[in-house]
Amino acid sequence: MRTLQEFATPAERKARGEALRKSVPRKSQAQWSPPDDRADPVTLITEQDDGRLQWLVPIRHYRMAESAFAFYRGAAKVMAADLSGTPRTGLFAQLGGDAHLSNFGSFASPERSQVFDFNDFDETLPGPWEWDLKRLVASFVIAGRESGIDSEDTAKMAKKAAQGYQQAMAGFASSTSLDVWYAHITLQQITDALPKKKERKAATKSSTKARSKGNLHALKKLTEKVDGQLRIKSDPPLLIPLRDLPASERPDDLQGSVEESLIRYRESIDDDMKLLLDRYRIVDIALKVVGVGSVGTRCMIVLFEGNDEADPLFLQIKEASDSVLEDYLPKSVYSQHGQRVVEGQHMMQTTSDIFLGWTGAVGGHQYYWRQLYDMKGSADVSKMTAKQLRSYASLCGWTLAHAHSRSGDPIEISGYIGSGTVFSDAFATFASAYADQNENDYKEFKEAIKSGRISATEG
Repeated sequence: MRTLQEFATPAERKARGEALRKSVPRKSQAQWSPPDDRADPVTLITEQDDGRLQWLVPIRHYRMAESAFAFYRGAAKVMAADLSGTPRTGLFAQLGGDAHLSNFGSFASPERSQVFDFNDFDETLPGPWEWDLKRLVASFVIAGRESGIDSEDTAKMAKKAAQGYQQAMAGFASSTSLDVWYAHITLQQITDALPKKKERKAATKSSTKARSKGNLHALKKLTEKVDGQLRIKSDPPLLIPLRDLPASERPDDLQGSVEESLIRYRESIDDDMKLLLDRYRIVDIALKVVGVGSVGTRCMIVLFEGNDEADPLFLQIKEASDSVLEDYLPKSVYSQHGQRVVEGQHMMQTTSDIFLGWTGAVGGHQYYWRQLYDMKGSADVSKMTAKQLRSYASLCGWTLAHAHSRSGDPIEISGYIGSGTVFSDAFATFASAYADQNENDYKEFKEAIKSGRISATEG
């Protein structure tokens, strides 16, 4: 990423973007066909199982096998390998690395308003902005097919995501640098923009539910009294207090790792947050299975207590490992993966979790910390109509463009994209072709389970 756009004028930066169309035509972004030497997708996925908690790996496989979209969620490494062979503009921005539609959602800002943003940064790394957008547009076709939406409508959804990105990037290209940096979307803005009263009512209900998801909600949902003491419930294998974890399933000292990690984590947060954190003491720690692609990584929740039991704080400590992008892009400037995740999140989000922080290697593993629940919400795309999904696609496109415009050059990117339909048509075409590829890979993955090549267990 350049510094101050090499001091070029806005007109010069726009012209540079437009000039890229000659060497990397926008229509070329539509291209996808698997090369003859394409890596085996099952092998790429199982390579990620190394170093994970092996008794949880079959649950990861099971969750990925539930549907073509669930497989796509866990196959970011497969797509990263595929994208590395597609046309590149050479324009870099901070990438999420796994920008599918389910990795967008709402959470609380420090001012306690509900904002909508990209929210998964495990794979974040600087790279070609078009890689994130291609993963996003393809996710809408895959999810749409899963909901029984026809090919014409799924193509429109992908095109809407690309157009949302295009229009937003054009807007950021004409904005001041500070306006780009501060821009954000609140749930209230999304609700107010809905055309029908019924939709606004449903959105308000959803945001109210998300607002209730905080530390007291987690306390009620995840804890119980044991001999008069507050403890995290046991629900194996998806939630296991470390005290209940069999010795045979402890590849390392997780309890000691968390306690040591907490000490180092404090060094990564601001002094005011240290003061706040020091008002709490650790009560209990549990291993918690989360997501699809993350299953098997060392992910734990830590229950803290402040003044009393009515003053809880739940933090999540999540293992950070190599980004799936690192085999195809320059290595991160950060030597610690926890720092890579945290700094990438700060670059892409207008507002982030106040407890976000990281640690270096602890017990041979690296981690980052964040709140477990803080008004977090997500859209249930399985219940959306084609029309609603088109609107959601446009919203996600805007959000991704904003994340990229904070670290990349919106003027140069917008110069390349242009204002016509060539750009959105190309990305929609790619989305349909890659959705076909994902379905083929998904079939191979299920066959690998059926043949016994890999194991899958519901847990």
